[in-house]
Amino acid sequence: GSAAQKPVILSPDVGNEIDDQWAVVYLLTNPAFDVRAIVSAHAPSLPAPSAHATYLKLLEVVEQRLAMAAHPPLFEGSSLPLADAKTPRSNDAVRFLIETSRAFSRDARLDVLTIGAATDVASAVLEDPSIVDRIRIIAMGFKNLREGGNEYNIQNDPTAWRVLLDSGAPVVIGSGDVCARDLALSFDGAKKLVSEHGAVGAWLWQEYQAWYYRNVKPLRVDDFSKPWVIWDIITLAYEQGMTQQESVPRPRMRSDLTFEQPPNRGAIEWITRVDAQRLWPDFLAKLDAYQRTHATGAAAVTR
Repeated sequence: GSAAQKPVILSPDVGNEIDDQWAVVYLLTNPAFDVRAIVSAHAPSLPAPSAHATYLKLLEVVEQRLAMAAHPPLFEGSSLPLADAKTPRSNDAVRFLIETSRAFSRDARLDVLTIGAATDVASAVLEDPSIVDRIRIIAMGFKNLREGGNEYNIQNDPTAWRVLLDSGAPVVIGSGDVCARDLALSFDGAKKLVSEHGAVGAWLWQEYQAWYYRNVKPLRVDDFSKPWVIWDIITLAYEQGMTQQESVPRPRMRSDLTFEQPPNRGAIEWITRVDAQRLWPDFLAKLDAYQRTHATGAAAVTR
């Protein structure tokens, strides 16, 4: 990619919910990013081996929905969380992350966007501790700054997060409370936002609806008041300067996943606000521009 592009690796658990799909679409339709790889993460809501299930869904998003003939490498990550805080779960994704990071430095880091379990990133840190001088971790995870890790992405591999927080790697966190406040989309809001935006928008709306009926709307009650949250896109909002954040003491995570803040551990960045008024129009602009230059949906299948 050009010098102006931001080099990133994304690690989503696509298919566990719907927000990863939105994040993958936004990342791959966005010329601001030089996407070096996407690594599928495990999730307990999917059939075992779950990183294979998320990999297959990732493949569907990239090759069928976005109809990308050429795309960044896609890797199947670990389907198991770390066994302990010393032993990496090595795989092709971990090796690729380490190799790719070698071209980067403290002054020009590779950003790793972790929007699922952090197993593969933590394995890379365990396998090559010097990687902390070459990468920065930008994550959607944790419940809030006060309560810490009692949140889905963290619960899926708490040990991985202990490794990352105990390492020297720079970390940026987009927590659940901020996402829920700033990135919630109502049923009607989601429809208005994406349903008219080409084959990809129509598919995102289908996915939102299917998830909403299965998991959000009360059964047999005509109640569409509860929104759903596009959690993971907070990492991409941060990358594009659409967030506010503050520096906080680097926490340690206790066995019950709550935070303690011992002295002299340095700091991490904590996102405090997302500017959704800028984010959603930009998401649509990138989606529209991509679809003007790429055949997607039925057009892609029949060409």
